[in-house]
Amino acid sequence: MTIAIGLETRPTKADRNTLGQGLGAYNRAAYGPLRGGERWFFARDTAGTILAGAKCAEAWGWLYIDWLWVAETHRRQGLGGRLLAEAETYARSRKLVGLHLNTWSFQAPDYYPRHGFIEAGRLEDMPPGATRYWFRKTL
Repeated sequence: MTIAIGLETRPTKADRNTLGQGLGAYNRAAYGPLRGGERWFFARDTAGTILAGAKCAEAWGWLYIDWLWVAETHRRQGLGGRLLAEAETYARSRKLVGLHLNTWSFQAPDYYPRHGFIEAGRLEDMPPGATRYWFRKTL
């Protein structure tokens, strides 16, 4: 059997689904279903304008904080910390193991330890000249 390996920059939806379904089946066999999904937390003003938010994913007993953003005009006012606290409250209500996230040296690696997160790993020069950090907070 001859196997060809090559780069494809625009695979079909069916090809992407084949990979996703294969990996998903393998992971479910090892650890069971994800049992979760996306969780969104927003901070809005009285007009409903989003001032800050967090996109999270609940999976395998943990809450992953994928995005945390605060509008420039509302930074350093405690809004990010309130979002983290809300995510933690949610995780505790679901009896999750903890929360985890990643950030870069040009973002906020000093911010998360102030909110009880501990560094779980780092990768230098990712991207070149910067460091990528992983943090966790066990509940």
